[in-house]
Amino acid sequence: MNEIRRGTLQEQTFYEQVGGEETFRRLVHRFYEGVAEDPELRAMYPEEDLGPAEERLRLFLIQYWGGPTTYGERRGHPRLRMRHVPFRVDRAAHDAWLRHMRVAVDELGLSQEHEQTLWNYLTYAAASMVNTPG
Repeated sequence: MNEIRRGTLQEQTFYEQVGGEETFRRLVHRFYEGVAEDPELRAMYPEEDLGPAEERLRLFLIQYWGGPTTYGERRGHPRLRMRHVPFRVDRAAHDAWLRHMRVAVDELGLSQEHEQTLWNYLTYAAASMVNTPG
């Protein structure tokens, strides 16, 4: 579906196509439900409450996929690898992260095309965060 913006015809962003903020809220909330029960991943979140981490990931993904730029306004450039340096992110952490994200993505019920686009990004992002061999 196309809409008129500032006098030009533009396609919707991925963010809009998949349902906007509500979709990313559901995705990230479900993901962090898994993290909360995963001893290996939970250790990477120093906050007592996972709420701040959940909000950061949600805002990041919203901005990345074409939604509001709240993440950048609050936190600046994402610098994802730099922000993860203090944490040991090895292959096991990578696999656990993707395992919980897979459950969250599957529960969204996206079209096959949208699901594949999102999953391709998430697997790329997870691989790029690995900073420890093993």
